[in-house]
Amino acid sequence: MATLKLNNNAEIPVLGLGTWQSSPEEVYNAVLHALKLGYRHIDTAFAYGNEESIGKAIRDSGIPREQLFITTKLWCTFHKNPSDGLKESLTRLGLDQVDLYLMHWPVPLNPNGNDPKFPTLPDGNRDIVQGWNFIDTWREMQKLVGHGAKAIGVSNFDVYNLEKLLQASSTTVVPAANQVELHPHLPQHKLLAYCKEKGIVLEAYSPLGSTNSPLLTEPALVKIAEKYHVHTATVLISWAIWRGTVVLPKSVTPKRIESNFEVIKLEDEDGKIIDNLYKEIGVRRIISPNWYPEVVFHSDD
Repeated sequence: MATLKLNNNAEIPVLGLGTWQSSPEEVYNAVLHALKLGYRHIDTAFAYGNEESIGKAIRDSGIPREQLFITTKLWCTFHKNPSDGLKESLTRLGLDQVDLYLMHWPVPLNPNGNDPKFPTLPDGNRDIVQGWNFIDTWREMQKLVGHGAKAIGVSNFDVYNLEKLLQASSTTVVPAANQVELHPHLPQHKLLAYCKEKGIVLEAYSPLGSTNSPLLTEPALVKIAEKYHVHTATVLISWAIWRGTVVLPKSVTPKRIESNFEVIKLEDEDGKIIDNLYKEIGVRRIISPNWYPEVVFHSDD
């Protein structure tokens, strides 16, 4: 499997197994199957509630830890204490360190609210910590490099928030990666160019679009898939790699885990067709929770 180099000189496999919305029971079998198949990159998060099962699958696979790239994420209720969030994740995973630790969302939530993950106010909006922001969180996360995390990064950051973070006087570590929603409905070309300029690897979640995504039957993509004699999903995953991003397709189905692993080398003309598909099919963001009054996504570029 090809890799990209992070700004700490570590190699990150360009294809990983995504595990969002994978139940603890499903994810154990999915990760074990993926690792035996040849996957070496597993992406999870505290908020997914499946770290313990993933850790067990890693151990049961028998694959040496140094051959694996494991990512997990700091949840919003740990923004004031990232070290506690990392310790909890490491305990659940049964690991001494992760290869990449990401700030899941640039919004701090009340750790003492009415829900351990999604505390809300009486009006139904999220219970956001006041007087603290993602720049403060990053200042604390920087202390984790070499102490439980080989590298740190962010997730769900747009250009606007990345610039704020990089311009902050307390920022001494450039994020190694930024994991965001990326697919032909939301290619985010400006964000990709910006991250490449700053030495930040962009990672694609939801690369196939939503469940039962119309992208899988989009005529232009189907035509390209027929040219290479592969499934449309393979074209979407291969396009993500062609454009220089890491891609994290999620599946718990053995056959799909296998087919997602069979990437192809796209010709540039086909990659460019997919690059410009949003002009015909429109721009559509699938993952956009309500963080009112915080603005997370300032544009879809």
